[in-house]
Amino acid sequence: MIAVVGAGLMGAATAWQLARAGHEVTLIEAYDIGHRNGSSHGSSRIFRRAYADPFYVRLTGQAYEQWRELEQDSSTPLLRKTGGLDMGEDRDPGAIAGLLAAAGVPHELLRPEAASERWPYIRITGPVLYHPDAGTVDADQTVAACVRRAIEHGARALIGSRVTGIEVRADGKARLRTHDGHEIVADTVVIAAGAWLPDLQLPVPLPPLKVTQQQVFHFRQRDPAVRWPTLIWDGELHLYGLPSGSDGGPLPAMKVAEHDRGTPTSARTRDGVVDPTSRTRVGGFVRDRLLGLDPDPVAETTCLYTTTPDEDFVLDRHGPFVIVSPCSGHGAKFAPLIGALAADLALGRTEPHPRFRLERAG
Repeated sequence: MIAVVGAGLMGAATAWQLARAGHEVTLIEAYDIGHRNGSSHGSSRIFRRAYADPFYVRLTGQAYEQWRELEQDSSTPLLRKTGGLDMGEDRDPGAIAGLLAAAGVPHELLRPEAASERWPYIRITGPVLYHPDAGTVDADQTVAACVRRAIEHGARALIGSRVTGIEVRADGKARLRTHDGHEIVADTVVIAAGAWLPDLQLPVPLPPLKVTQQQVFHFRQRDPAVRWPTLIWDGELHLYGLPSGSDGGPLPAMKVAEHDRGTPTSARTRDGVVDPTSRTRVGGFVRDRLLGLDPDPVAETTCLYTTTPDEDFVLDRHGPFVIVSPCSGHGAKFAPLIGALAADLALGRTEPHPRFRLERAG
């Protein structure tokens, strides 16, 4: 039997991948499905192919296929293409275009005049990379679909059950105890606890993990009919933007946030209070660059990043434990693929990729 601890994006996807292949699975979640205490909630995450790293460009292609498999299995539309823009004085659209070309990913490299003509509601002053395969995925619906289908495929789900004890038995299996009296013995335990991982006190050598509270803002579109692309901006500020979905309210809005400058915290001690300096910086950027948005946010919230020093994921096995992610603020787009990779590790079918090992160079 394989136990999966955590029913966020990665844990739910892992349980789905294992259960649909016919394996015995127990999924354990401390809160309700779709809770707001981690990193997997909300209606909108970026899906994009444009990475300045050929390794992740390749992974995004594999992830796209897994998204379509999940949509087919769950009969739920989850990934919506909008196209995506990469720009900013510290972004190198030309170099990224070269990587996309090498991978056969459709794209255009545009001068600022041509880009401004196409997207007049954005103030563009430098070269822009556009790739049509970018879009958004709905995190809330993804978690719900994965959990639902895992259960329908035969998985057992313990919801609202917090793991309070983990030990390795003499026979190499793991014993889990929960606060409400469950005792689970598993051949393998997949730990997909996100920002809660450092609190579990696992008998596993974890890499340094930095948990931060990030700020997220939603800005209403001046013209509700405009179809906005996703945005990556690297310059004095490092920001991302994407259509908000339901998180932005009943009218079309864009979610805009800083990728960096989060406040160090932990899953237990986060205060959920939006940093007003981030609101000022992001609102100023919207006022200056995103002319088609009202610069006063209509909604705002916080979320958690759990970041490794090199921002690569953690996907590795140690004894009976498979450690999944943390995803360093860019993992949501890979969720069903990470579930597949974690399932393979749990079943002993593959070795971890060197870049995802618990202990790795660099």
